[in-house]
Amino acid sequence: MVLRTRFFLLHESKTRFIERGTLGSDGHGMVTIPRLVIAGTSSNVGKTTVMVGLVRALRARGLRVAVFKCGPDYLDPTYHVRASGVSCHNLDGWMMGHEAVLSTFLHTSQGADIAILEGVMGLFDGASPTSEEGSTAEIAKWLHAPVVLVCDAAGMARSIAALARGFSTFDPELPIAGLICNRIGSRGHLELLRTATGGSPPVLGGLPKEATLAFADRHLGLHRADRATVPEDVFVAWGNRVNEWCDVAKILALARTAPTLPAIPAMERVAAEGTGCRIGLAFDEAFHFYYDDNLRRLESLGAELVRFSPIHDAHLPDVDGLYFGGGYPEVYAVDLSRNLSMRQDVASFAEAQGPIYGECGGLMYLSNGIRTLDGARHDMVGLIPGEAEMKERLQALGYVEVETQDETMLGPKGLRFRGHQFRYSDLRLPAEVECCYNVRRRRGGESFQEGYRKGNTLASYVHAHWASNPLLAQGFVQTCAAYARRER
Repeated sequence: MVLRTRFFLLHESKTRFIERGTLGSDGHGMVTIPRLVIAGTSSNVGKTTVMVGLVRALRARGLRVAVFKCGPDYLDPTYHVRASGVSCHNLDGWMMGHEAVLSTFLHTSQGADIAILEGVMGLFDGASPTSEEGSTAEIAKWLHAPVVLVCDAAGMARSIAALARGFSTFDPELPIAGLICNRIGSRGHLELLRTATGGSPPVLGGLPKEATLAFADRHLGLHRADRATVPEDVFVAWGNRVNEWCDVAKILALARTAPTLPAIPAMERVAAEGTGCRIGLAFDEAFHFYYDDNLRRLESLGAELVRFSPIHDAHLPDVDGLYFGGGYPEVYAVDLSRNLSMRQDVASFAEAQGPIYGECGGLMYLSNGIRTLDGARHDMVGLIPGEAEMKERLQALGYVEVETQDETMLGPKGLRFRGHQFRYSDLRLPAEVECCYNVRRRRGGESFQEGYRKGNTLASYVHAHWASNPLLAQGFVQTCAAYARRER
């Protein structure tokens, strides 16, 4: 059932943004999708492990599972993709806003039997220490989704009751539907925990601590869930553990108690005439931090995304623009530096005024060089005249809001959008580098200049979420399409 259709003309473009309902409704503009939020008492309690195991257990029952990750995370979703066999979408209340979260959830849940969302940090942690902005709790309330709370129960007995009661009563509008106790010692320990809570909320199961099955991490989070890094046997094992140790039938029944949702239309972006272009997407071990929603926006606006590897490919593909996302260029600095022909191709593309957009790791690669923790310097592309230097401690972490101070490849001056920073490097820059972003930190409110531009190259440490302003994706595609139409 289509509730409404809206058309927006954005600047001088003929690109249309059309909102349409995408899921089957009950005839009254409401949508039914069983759903569940896997939240945590804090970070590192095992949310991803529970998520992976539960998704595999549900798939073993023949169910199609849609998967989501709350917050600005690029690594946990790679585990969800492996577990589910489908794309994972980020849902972030602060960066995306209420309507975009609901629209993305409904659109990407289409055809699924159940949707499972993994939370970020602890249930109530987000953009502010005094509100639910950007938290898992905010997303759970917006989606009216039952919450299953994961806790680290190692060395815990009756205290589980105090923990459960505190989380259950902290926000009366968000009751806890059940608990999963991670890192338990035995079945006897699990029964002790069940007795301690008195069934309110119910303990739905637990998982034993198994070091050999633990997911390895590094300075930005978990390792990416590539098959070479995380064998398929590990996913199989956690699915089996959830089947053996958790009441999957009861968890499924909880998900089915979720009420219907209003059929907030999904936004279908229709490409205007003349916006066809090919955008090279850097994608390999060094570059893989992308929001799926950002990529989907580019494609729906007429762009063909062509993946290439700055590590393994000798030359660029035939493209009209380049997009370098975040990742681990510092880990693969030797390999990136050795690939001289690729670096020369990128530099030549920039010299020909080809549009190049880089975020965080992409900025590092586009700089003069990367200095790793051992003090070694590795030459990079050299488009941004500065050097990225790795540090032992975090240099930035948190949400930011950006306002462009000049016209850029993303659009006119004055565009505002939201994003996130999480980095261990710092960029040592000469004074003459042009900055076209004014960046304001969400926490603290401090502002600083960023968004480094040279010619038609724009790079920043900000991971932008384009749901905060769809004009960004449109502007990038238009710039690349204009380059495609140039006289060759």
